[in-house]
Amino acid sequence: MSRFFYRGGSDSESSSSDEEDDVYERSEEEEESDAEESGDDDSSASDSDSDSGDEKEARKGGASNFLRDESDSDESEEEEKVTVVKSAKDKRLEGLENTIRLIENAEKINDWAVISTEFDNLNRQIVKVVQSGQTPKVYVKAVADLEDFVNETVTKQKSSNKKMNASNQKGFNAVKQRIKKNNKDYAAQIEKYRAAKDAFMESEDEAEKPAPAPTPKPTKVEKIQNFAAAAAAAGDEDGFATVGRGGKALQYTPESILKHLRVIVESRGKKNTDRLEQIRTMEKLLEVSTTPYQRIRVYLTLISTRFDLTASSSANYMSPDQWKLADDEFGHLLSVLEENRNIVVSEGADEWEDDEKQPQIAEGETFQIPGSIVSYIERLDDELTRSLQQIDPHTAEYIERLSDEQQLYNNVVRTQLYSESLNTGDKNDTRQDGVNRVVIRRLEHVYFKPSQVVSILEGATWTALPKHLESAITPRANAGDVPALIQTLCNYLFQHSDGIIRARSMLCQIYFLALHDHYYRSRDLMLMSHLSENIANFDVSTQILFNRTLVQIGLCAFRAGLIYEAQNTLGDICGSGRQKELLAQGIILQRYSTVSPEQERLERQRQLPFHMHINLELLECIYLTSSMFLEVPLMAQTTTAPEVRRRMISKTFRRMLDYNERQVFTGPPENTRDGVIMSAKFLAAGDWKKAAEMLTSIKIWDLMPQPEKVKEMLSQQTQEEGLRTYLFTYAPFYDSLSISSLATMFELPAKKISAIISRMISHEELAAALDQVNDAIVFRKGVELSRLQSQIVTLADKSMGLLESNEKTLEQRTQGMANAFQREQGPGARGGRGRGRGGHTPGGARLPGGQQGRRPGGQQFGGGALGGAIKA
Repeated sequence: MSRFFYRGGSDSESSSSDEEDDVYERSEEEEESDAEESGDDDSSASDSDSDSGDEKEARKGGASNFLRDESDSDESEEEEKVTVVKSAKDKRLEGLENTIRLIENAEKINDWAVISTEFDNLNRQIVKVVQSGQTPKVYVKAVADLEDFVNETVTKQKSSNKKMNASNQKGFNAVKQRIKKNNKDYAAQIEKYRAAKDAFMESEDEAEKPAPAPTPKPTKVEKIQNFAAAAAAAGDEDGFATVGRGGKALQYTPESILKHLRVIVESRGKKNTDRLEQIRTMEKLLEVSTTPYQRIRVYLTLISTRFDLTASSSANYMSPDQWKLADDEFGHLLSVLEENRNIVVSEGADEWEDDEKQPQIAEGETFQIPGSIVSYIERLDDELTRSLQQIDPHTAEYIERLSDEQQLYNNVVRTQLYSESLNTGDKNDTRQDGVNRVVIRRLEHVYFKPSQVVSILEGATWTALPKHLESAITPRANAGDVPALIQTLCNYLFQHSDGIIRARSMLCQIYFLALHDHYYRSRDLMLMSHLSENIANFDVSTQILFNRTLVQIGLCAFRAGLIYEAQNTLGDICGSGRQKELLAQGIILQRYSTVSPEQERLERQRQLPFHMHINLELLECIYLTSSMFLEVPLMAQTTTAPEVRRRMISKTFRRMLDYNERQVFTGPPENTRDGVIMSAKFLAAGDWKKAAEMLTSIKIWDLMPQPEKVKEMLSQQTQEEGLRTYLFTYAPFYDSLSISSLATMFELPAKKISAIISRMISHEELAAALDQVNDAIVFRKGVELSRLQSQIVTLADKSMGLLESNEKTLEQRTQGMANAFQREQGPGARGGRGRGRGGHTPGGARLPGGQQGRRPGGQQFGGGALGGAIKA
């Protein structure tokens, strides 16, 4: 049977109401005191004894309860109430004294680990004691004596050179660092104590005051009504207020702003910190702030706290709502700074320590507040980029998130204007570094966009900015000239920066020029910058930007009809098969990859947002098309001239072509790659019309600007390379060939055909002569080698190559002794620099007339991707 039925009948209601009142009183006392120390154990024991006594009374027979006299019940209640009850204030003071006693005992045995722990506990207790009254004298005495003890210990260590153990030293260092900062708040009281210790401790402030007259205890209903009235008086119009511990309403006044900010700043980085509550607190502080200094301090702390939400959440990026609020508050912060030029936010400024009063700024004086405006705009930019990396680019959410870039760009430009106004012009100044960081951020927002888009972006920005703001670097009047804007920003960084920022500005300018079809200017800037020589010394993000710039130069060369330059530039990126990784547009996860999770996470952080991507399918199509125009004539030349060393321009294209030829059945092209390979097969067979038709039918060309112009260029290039392939293939079967017939066959002007043939003859690719009288080509027949002779020539070439490799190995091992031996033997000896007998070149190739082999199309270039182009 349950305990409910053992209760007495008539006293159940009264006992339950009394217990209800007792529980309410105890809960109120527990709310006022958060942490009860040793004194709480006695009171809790007495409470438990009284509760157990009540239970014993209730467990007696129900009939006996009705026989009790009222006088007896009153006497029993008075006997039970004779207990020692301590107030919450007395309990806190008693706990404070116990902690001080522990510190004093630890000082006697030099146990700094205990002193450090109890010192932290003492500071937590004093906050609760000060809220309910004045600072106790015992606390002032304790911290003053502790500081003296620390100074004595430091003096002893210097004189004796004795070292503590690890735990003691750690505790000592912690106390030494915190005691001075802690005692600044009580400096006046500590000075009074040290001046007269006995008089200070026996002053009237510490004397006991007479106990106040007992007041009747309010009922439960009265307590609730009084609390509601206090909340309505301290809160807003609806009667709500922020209530702290102990049921007291928190007051937000202009005088308490700095104190609240100090508490929030000191709690940063600690566990179990409610940052959303801190944000709400600072929003209220912002409402009651009256001076510019207060608003600036609140804005700086508020924006930093919003950034801290990202670290505490499970998401990898800042939520869009918090980002927009932070960006809007950053704009308000800039407005306050622009209106009050006597207050400057600087990274090297000293912090204002006095929270009781605000700084008084004299007229003409500049007051500095610690902080970094540039770091805030960089963090906002990084958070927007990080969110675009995580959002699916094929959804409406990505488009909506991308629209926030306009608001961010407005603040970037506004930050640049503010940084310009503070800049002194010194290259080594931190303010100059801040201007450089903002300018490169602005440049990285516009370098990859077409001029039309940048023009709209700039126009909206200058419209949103206040009219009185003006820039010395990029004036408002030149906002419509986008090429001039890019040139101005880059020139400024060339003059005032160095290192990574200077290199990135160069790459941004080259990328912008290549994007707008200025091939020769972009190529010359790339060559003059010498970035290809030392790009490995830069960080990964700069290397990615270098790869993107190199690819954009190759695409620009292709649009200009410079096939060899395009293939040579794109070969390093597209020939590796790792376009996604090199351009930071994706991660290729291999089956047996040795990449650690940390490396994979860093790799994902470097990925570019989708709107900055270069179309990889278009890139592959351009590379394969350029390789086709170079490889097909080369294959025709090596087939008819076996004495020419078999060279390979694009291994990727050759591999795809060989794979297609090994197929038993080849159907119609299904993708871009199949279309290019099928076009190459038609071109090799001499059917240039089908090759051009197949090539121009690829739909990927519609993604390029001016697709009709590109298709026309491809058709013309197909005609020219078809003519070269035809001449290489069928030259051994002709004694002479009419130019008019070639013009009819390939639908080219006779002058164009004569120019192509003249170039082939001058580059010694074609053994022929032009007969201008008869308008024909006369072919010269060389000595035809038999199959056995061709095999002998091939074997001799391989033998010479093997011999040269052995000699190079020998030179490395003998540390130059082979070079001295070659100089003694003379240039005609084996391994010398001179040409050997039979027209052999140092590379081992034997050519008619002792001539070195040449590249198809008369391209005699070398020195890297762009070096060959400039030598042309």
